[in-house]
Amino acid sequence: MTTLENDHLRVVIQPKGAELTSIFHKPSGIEHLWQADPSIWGWHAPNLFPVVGGCLNNQLLIGGETYPIERHGFTRQSVFENTESTRTHAIFSLRSSDATRVHFPYEFEFQIIYELDGPKLTVTYRVVNEDEQTIFFSVGAHPAFAVPFKAREAYEDYFLEFEKAESLETHMLSSGGYFTGETKSVPTVDGNKLPLTKHLFDADALVFKNLESRRVTIRSARHDQRLSVDYLAFPYLGVWAKPGAPFVCIEPWLGCADSEGKPRPIQDKEAIQQLAEGKVFDAAFTITVS
Repeated sequence: MTTLENDHLRVVIQPKGAELTSIFHKPSGIEHLWQADPSIWGWHAPNLFPVVGGCLNNQLLIGGETYPIERHGFTRQSVFENTESTRTHAIFSLRSSDATRVHFPYEFEFQIIYELDGPKLTVTYRVVNEDEQTIFFSVGAHPAFAVPFKAREAYEDYFLEFEKAESLETHMLSSGGYFTGETKSVPTVDGNKLPLTKHLFDADALVFKNLESRRVTIRSARHDQRLSVDYLAFPYLGVWAKPGAPFVCIEPWLGCADSEGKPRPIQDKEAIQQLAEGKVFDAAFTITVS
């Protein structure tokens, strides 16, 4: 385990998946990350690469060949190397190998960089193309934040507050986790507040593709403690929880699940990223506790 710490936050990251396992707010004594109860949902904050969501037939089509790939990719199951670490900064690295080439036939280095600065934790995804061709990929985050923050509070005391007024529209998912092409409006309060309820996610994740906001904040109607996620580099946002579970995931994405129908080659997948030979890709989001 790697621990980062300052006067505001103590953050713990495990080698498997380079996954956050704790975001502890020291002034309030509140643990803000879901503690991965395996009987409900056994993850804290998986990192998603080289796909986000599910691929039709659990396959990637690359260069006319098919490659098996699980939902959200293989990195959440992979062991990363901690290549650099200070009291407030750490870099984790996963390089292409025989194990990754079974699923994703490119040469790459995938880094996850964690940086503490006051009450802010910045997470940067860095992809280095070490191949002799353009590579294609998706990348995203899936952190689960514990709700409620405090004892004797209810889940329904909380809401998500978007940075701007939004006409929220979620893109519907099939039972297999693929987009159906249908959308549904999601009611808000005061134009920018989405109340959290135990049944909000009965039909799976809310997937927003056209938000104006680049920040969403978890807030309570009973106090002013809050947690914000800023996702300037990520055009898609997923919001999800196991129905009835005491957490909510706020998921910045550069990529998304496939749509029902015929599989597409990787370069034609929705929201796919491409990176030329020898180039480096960076995308960051920030978690702030206040």
